[in-house]
Amino acid sequence: MGTRATRKDIPPWVKVPEDLEDPEVLLVHDLVLRYLFGPQGSRMPHLEKVTQAMFEVETLKSSKTTQILIYGSENNKVRAKWILQSMAERCRQRQERGMLMLQEALQILELDSDWTEASLQSL
Repeated sequence: MGTRATRKDIPPWVKVPEDLEDPEVLLVHDLVLRYLFGPQGSRMPHLEKVTQAMFEVETLKSSKTTQILIYGSENNKVRAKWILQSMAERCRQRQERGMLMLQEALQILELDSDWTEASLQSL
C-alpha cells in the first residue's frame, strides 16, 4: 500500500479507489518543474488528460527537488512517467545546448577582443 491522493478534483478517467493506490513517483529539480507544467501549473490539466493520469506535486523541504506523484491505471502511470521523464531530459539537453552556445559566443568575443587589441596597437 502506498500513499493516497489528497486531491478533491479527481479526473473522471481515474477509477476510485483502485487507481489512487501505489502511485508512481518522479523526482525533478524545481527549475524543470516549470518547464514540464508551465507557469503556475497551467499545462498540468492538459498533460493529465493526454496521459489519462492524475498528478500531485509535492515540494520536498530538504532540497530543491519536487516530487510528482502519478495516479491512474498501471499502464497510464508508466506512460505518464515516461512522458514526463522525456520532457525533463529534453529540457536538460536544451539547457546544455544553450550553455555550449554561450561558451562559443564568449570564445568568439575573446578572439575578437584580441584581434581588436592587436589592430589598435599596430596603429
